[in-house]
Amino acid sequence: MALEEMSTSRQREDMSDVLQNYPSGGGDNPAPPPSRSALDAEAVKAAYRRWANVYDVVFGGISRFGRLRAVEAVNGLPGTDVLEVGVGTGLALPHYRPEKQITGIDLSADMLAKARERVQRDKLTNVNGLLEMDAEDTKFEDASFDIAVAMFVASVVPHPRQLLRELKRVVRPGGYILFVNHFLAPGGVRGAVEHALGRASHSLGWHPDFAMQSLLPDEDIRRAYIQPVPPLGLFTLVTLENLPV
Repeated sequence: MALEEMSTSRQREDMSDVLQNYPSGGGDNPAPPPSRSALDAEAVKAAYRRWANVYDVVFGGISRFGRLRAVEAVNGLPGTDVLEVGVGTGLALPHYRPEKQITGIDLSADMLAKARERVQRDKLTNVNGLLEMDAEDTKFEDASFDIAVAMFVASVVPHPRQLLRELKRVVRPGGYILFVNHFLAPGGVRGAVEHALGRASHSLGWHPDFAMQSLLPDEDIRRAYIQPVPPLGLFTLVTLENLPV
């Protein structure tokens, strides 16, 4: 279903459920929470070098619902040229419709090697390329894709707002940008645990204490279609139409 066809009232209800009581620094571009520390590219590469051989077993099940929900959303959107950011070992690749032409990028050569094995093993003819590339500074031309989907990447990159700007650049006006990610809980026990785990970000290779405002400015949050991913709501799917500049 295209974004313009989604119910405005349903969008507001879903957004309210997810964002109620989220911390805000005020203004259109609040500062990220102070507990969040930057992960540099080498820290990410090192972490995913350790995870590459066991990623599917350790994280595949946990991330399955969010991954499949994101692919389902991509499959239902208009356009054929799709950029998957943070393609990893390629767990999502077999689930795209054949007419979707997929280009995947990742910072980890070790993860990409696993993805290429999957493409060959599953004979995925709609995967156009798997490239080692920095998601914050891709080499694609402007408006190269109809859709960009970033799965579990926003809490990994050093500068999430730069990731957003880059995806807005490479997706055509009127196209769509999707994020599926874990976002910091607004409070309670889960929020306290996530804040505590934030100190282990460099070892984990991602930020357990990652707030949505670290990625999206307020104006994008207001117009985004935001869906908690069942069954546990640990992940959230965000769909954003790429407006003309």
